[in-house]
Amino acid sequence: MTSEELERLVAQIGDEILSRLGTRKFDRAEGLKTMQIAAAGADRISASETITRVSGPIAALIDHTLLRPDAAHDDIVTLCAEARQYGFASVCVNPYWVPLAAAQLAGSPVKVCTVVGFPLGAAATEVKRAETESALRVGAREIDMVINIGALKSGDSDTVKLDIQSVVDAAHRAGAIVKVIIETALLDDQQKALACTLAKLAGADFVKTSTGFAGSGATAYDVALMRRVVGPEMGVKASGGIRSLADLNAMAAAGATRIGASASLKIVEAAGT
Repeated sequence: MTSEELERLVAQIGDEILSRLGTRKFDRAEGLKTMQIAAAGADRISASETITRVSGPIAALIDHTLLRPDAAHDDIVTLCAEARQYGFASVCVNPYWVPLAAAQLAGSPVKVCTVVGFPLGAAATEVKRAETESALRVGAREIDMVINIGALKSGDSDTVKLDIQSVVDAAHRAGAIVKVIIETALLDDQQKALACTLAKLAGADFVKTSTGFAGSGATAYDVALMRRVVGPEMGVKASGGIRSLADLNAMAAAGATRIGASASLKIVEAAGT
């Protein structure tokens, strides 16, 4: 995607984003170069329930995640016990398990995160809003929502923005944050940029690459593109396909401030924890 195409796209949405992007060229060569920067670090790491031992400082960066459809009551209890024991930032569970997770973590600083419109993003806006409000009432403090991918690909930007904004409004009234999953595997560069722009204009706190259910996950190129579009104020979460410390460093260097990794234990052990 050329800088001219990106500037034209953003100009259609609003001058606010254009003023933050400037005119510096963004292309695949830049994305690959960004991957090699080693100085950046992640603010938080999302990880699966397979993690069993990590140091305190690393644990404080981790969203301890269990979204498998076959996860049962005892699995959630174990997840929460691990999160409490190691001081993880949050547990991320499907909406049905939010009350249990909230009860297990009562009195703990560990937050409860849940997903909305997951994993397809094709639910009606009213359903996403109701799902968000229900989760917030029973203890959720972070919402990971999936955009209406079909509407985006159909060119219906208003629907996508209003869909995000409805969830954001409900979450922010309750003091919760929203991460918007754009599912990069299903979008071209222009659509990725548009999705990120709409999420920012709708007031979301993060944009996120992937659900993990679309066949492929994050790339440093996509993370760099997303960071360029949203600027420094929003979070960018890379998830899917991050299997090594080198992958994690590349995503963080490209602009990710949270990283999801199913190979999380391997990564933290490689980091010397």
